[in-house]
Amino acid sequence: MSEREPSVLHPALLGEPEAGGRVRCRLCARLCSLPEGKAGFCGVRINKGGRLYTLNYGRLVAMHADPIEKKPLNHFHPGSYVFSIATVGCNFACQYCQNYDISQRRVVREPYTPIERVLELTRAYRCQGVTGTYNEPTIEAEYLIDLMKEAKKRGYFTTWVSNGYLTPEAIELIAPHLDAITVDFKGSGNREFYRKYILVPSAEPIFEALKLLKAHKVHIEVTDLIVPVPNGAEIEDIRRLAEWIATNLGEETPLHLLRFHPDYRMLDTPSTPFEILRRGREVAKEAGLKHVYLGNVPDGEYENTYCPSCGALCIARRGFWVVKNLLKNGNQCPSCGRRLNVVP
Repeated sequence: MSEREPSVLHPALLGEPEAGGRVRCRLCARLCSLPEGKAGFCGVRINKGGRLYTLNYGRLVAMHADPIEKKPLNHFHPGSYVFSIATVGCNFACQYCQNYDISQRRVVREPYTPIERVLELTRAYRCQGVTGTYNEPTIEAEYLIDLMKEAKKRGYFTTWVSNGYLTPEAIELIAPHLDAITVDFKGSGNREFYRKYILVPSAEPIFEALKLLKAHKVHIEVTDLIVPVPNGAEIEDIRRLAEWIATNLGEETPLHLLRFHPDYRMLDTPSTPFEILRRGREVAKEAGLKHVYLGNVPDGEYENTYCPSCGALCIARRGFWVVKNLLKNGNQCPSCGRRLNVVP
């Protein structure tokens, strides 16, 4: 496969012409309506001459080989490695973002990285898959779709780490090429938290996106960043989210409750007390979820996978690494033989 470097202005997907030369971007649920010469909230999709273009096609700012558990995807090819890529920009404005230096930057300076080069590095670092992560992959959908098509031809799996703020039209284009996704909630989807700390009106589009991804048979794991501020760490919000997941995605859908740590514009907010996370795990299990993990905590026990039927240890982890995988035939409990929701 050979590639010529594309123009900085690369034709974008899902641009809808409007009156007065405006263009509406229908890629994410913000649905930005752009006047001539202006970029959307993400900073990388622009109206030029009444057409929508992307500024960040293949303009990669980060590339790294990561364990799949870092995404976190605990039930998808456990112990494998993925080659992770990112561009600048984001459709969220999280006030605590640990990757704010790329996600909140609105100037694209990076040279073009050919898809062939990404796949060469994937092979060189002995990764089994590729992923869009670090910033929101939705805003680089054009490049990622092209990359995923080529990756799958060569036997690699494909994953995203996303905030899930996608339109149904975008999912129809992306899902056929996507094997697994981590969808990151913040503050359990609390409306006031999203408005104050992310500048997003509501998390409702995320729930609709999850149902569509499920219908497309994409493997789903959900994370929930628990932030110790009003509306960011409410136990009842965790319960409601867990109940929704159990009802709409299935009781064996993994939920990862993540500990907040101070960053970006919230350096004066302390880390999440462990007791809140422990209690959140309890109520999520009471809501019916079989696999509830705690992330960013020192006790590795909360990252292990246990059989929902007999309680036997199935996968032991330490941080992002698998210490021991005891599953039989890729997804069966070593003790009672129950099949777990694990893609081997």
